[in-house]
Amino acid sequence: MAKFKKPADIRVGVIGYGGAFNMGRAHLNEMKQAGMTPVAVVEIDKARLKIAEQEFPGIETYTSVDAMLKKSKVNLIAIITPHNTHAELALKCLNAGRHVVCEKPLAITTAECDAMIAAAKKNGVVISTYHNRHWDSWILKAMELVKAGVIGEVFRVEAHMGGWGNPGDWWRTSKSISGGILYDWGVHLLEYGLQLLGGSKVAEVTGYAKTGFWAPKTKWGKDCNEDEGFAVVRFTDGKWLSLLISKVDSAARRGLVDVTGTLGSMNLGWDAVEVVTHDGEKTVTTRHPLPKAEGWKLYQNIADHLVKGEKLVITGEWSRRPIHILDLACQSAKLGQAVKAKYA
Repeated sequence: MAKFKKPADIRVGVIGYGGAFNMGRAHLNEMKQAGMTPVAVVEIDKARLKIAEQEFPGIETYTSVDAMLKKSKVNLIAIITPHNTHAELALKCLNAGRHVVCEKPLAITTAECDAMIAAAKKNGVVISTYHNRHWDSWILKAMELVKAGVIGEVFRVEAHMGGWGNPGDWWRTSKSISGGILYDWGVHLLEYGLQLLGGSKVAEVTGYAKTGFWAPKTKWGKDCNEDEGFAVVRFTDGKWLSLLISKVDSAARRGLVDVTGTLGSMNLGWDAVEVVTHDGEKTVTTRHPLPKAEGWKLYQNIADHLVKGEKLVITGEWSRRPIHILDLACQSAKLGQAVKAKYA
């Protein structure tokens, strides 16, 4: 999809400027770094709009998406809002002929993802997700080692995060708003797993959930996220992937992801990738330092796709894969049985 003559011709904006992690500023700066031109901000908090005007002099500011779509010539919009608003806002922008990048997760349900992908195709625009962690330092090193055959054929990936502690009262701990405990970091961890397992196709998903311990201690009550979520993904080639996110887990788990292959195993940690292999009867442990993360490639790839027609890395279909798994895991936890995948 080559439409623009140069990256600077791509006029970009964000929906949501303040809130957690200053993500609106970060997105605009990354898009600017890729050569695109920041032109618009939508934010319901007028104090944050004033900050946006200070940090990006001359930028257009709006208090509603409708006003921005009507008055601004913005071409590409990043949506940085609570998870349960992604689909509605994205559809509005896509149907107005604007390219869209949603903060992860793309949406909460498979059906929402389907609608967004269909709208993008109908209107000839891009739908993508801010999967900048596709280029995290630990997954870059792990993929390098897997491709080199260091641990043989990868057949099992175990992703995990959490500990014991009150989840708090912000919107990310409301199940109806966030999607549930698996949706925040779980989207990143699932994507790591999908990268490591290459072209393996999803066959079915089994989900488990522990609820009720933290809920009475938060303002959300019964709408609080699960205390723990666990999912197992079975692939058609016999490989499997598990995901554990917990707020009641007292175990001291190392790193983020454990990878098992026929010749060894890896642990993806925050500061290194540790590899365990075998030399005869001797076990050999090697710590590999991490390269520099390359998250900047996400917006660079989008700019190159829109200007040069280069292949889009984070497509709507790719973004849908972890959401489909999470959706099926939630369904499975309620049903008490595995659920077959619609999309591989």
